[in-house]
Amino acid sequence: MSAKYNTATPYTAAYIILRKGNKIAFLLRENTAWMNGYYGLPSGKIEKGESALQAAIREAKEEIGVTITAGQLKYIFTGDRHDKIDWIDLCFEATGWEGEPHNAEPHVHGEFVWLDPNDLPDNVVPYVRFYVEQIQASNKYAAYGWQE
Repeated sequence: MSAKYNTATPYTAAYIILRKGNKIAFLLRENTAWMNGYYGLPSGKIEKGESALQAAIREAKEEIGVTITAGQLKYIFTGDRHDKIDWIDLCFEATGWEGEPHNAEPHVHGEFVWLDPNDLPDNVVPYVRFYVEQIQASNKYAAYGWQE
């Protein structure tokens, strides 16, 4: 008998934190169907048949042009997000990488920038701002968008 998981709903995404001194890497969203003009972390959906680490490695290469190995990624935070649909967001911090981070997808990002996590601009994706605050506070888990 095969199991059916008709009630399982969360999508999953991997997020990458790159630090340079006291700043974190961000990308400005442009030409997308969602949150244009807002800064977000390098990230993306975890594809079917792909682990969270594999997704983080792939997204880092695709979005910011750096090569990161699994051994250079450290799990730091899980976000449990309700935003029209449900998401489990896994955040990893890169302890090293090869290449110079840059905007490797100019067709969907306006710019690559290093931002101070303690002084973010107003136009940061709201849940990303929340996640960065949680990470700065050394929290490992937080829920966003769920009614309490």
